[in-house]
Amino acid sequence: MNYIFFGLVAISILVSFFNGTTENVMNAMLDGCNIAIKTVISLIGIMAFWLGIMRIAEKSGFVSMLSKLITPFITPLFKDIPKDNSVSGDIAMSLSANALGLTNAATPIGIRVMKKLQDINKEKDSATDSMCMFLAMNTAGFQIVPATVIAVLVGYGAKNPAEIILPTLIVTTLAFISAILIALVLKKLWNLRGMIND
Repeated sequence: MNYIFFGLVAISILVSFFNGTTENVMNAMLDGCNIAIKTVISLIGIMAFWLGIMRIAEKSGFVSMLSKLITPFITPLFKDIPKDNSVSGDIAMSLSANALGLTNAATPIGIRVMKKLQDINKEKDSATDSMCMFLAMNTAGFQIVPATVIAVLVGYGAKNPAEIILPTLIVTTLAFISAILIALVLKKLWNLRGMIND
């Protein structure tokens, strides 16, 4: 990625030499740096606020309660996980943390989920259906509180940054459902392919 960014900057400067717009390019780069610093500084307060709220939700047991509520709904999607395995609770906890914008807390939980799924994986060199489903659901990023987006909007001086909550909820819900459906369809196709090959 560093090479790509370096290439883009180098090409922009070279083209500006030939077009005679070097001064404009340099001014744009400096303005971009200035805006980036201002945005980052303005994000600190709102991010601290939301992360504090989410941490309270985590410490108060709200995240755990939410994960217990959604466990019965997600269990049918992970049929290859043994019933007595604790990974089901971890999956629910990861999805709950993501939904509440606790991405810092969700990442280590997600890694733990993948490790536990690998432990029960019989074919260590390929992903299980549960791994693929969890990855699809986690990547879709269902969110009730889009804390980062709200923080960015505040940083850019939006008058009503909270108005993004409903559109984000709609979009992430559709993405989440689509991810689950696509994972189920691909699972069926993969199993069908395996039956044909056998």
